Amino acid sequence: MKLPPMTFTALDWTALPPLEVPGEQSVAQERSFEQGGLRVRLVDYQPGYIADHWCDRGHVLYVLSGEMTVVLKDGRDTRLTPGMGFCVSDFGDAAHAVHSETGCRAFIVD
Repeated sequence: MKLPPMTFTALDWTALPPLEVPGEQSVAQERSFEQGGLRVRLVDYQPGYIADHWCDRGHVLYVLSGEMTVVLKDGRDTRLTPGMGFCVSDFGDAAHAVHSETGCRAFIVD
């Protein structure tokens, strides 16, 4: 990932309007900042959230609170708790999807 040219930008996450993103089950609330192909997000996955698609986009993800399971299309899965995260490149190791039984807040750069 290469950051695009930009000036110093302070973000007040509480001032960014949340976007409701439905999953296969439950919803996520996403606040995002985008510039020059860079997307930075604060996502609150509600309890019972199951993604409705496989994702091939590269991400750097950090779990702030709660827990999630990242399921890879090839069958592997990894449980992530606060302080953990993952990195994957565009069309990297395997397509992935997120599930959260209890709810989770994550910081994501992609």
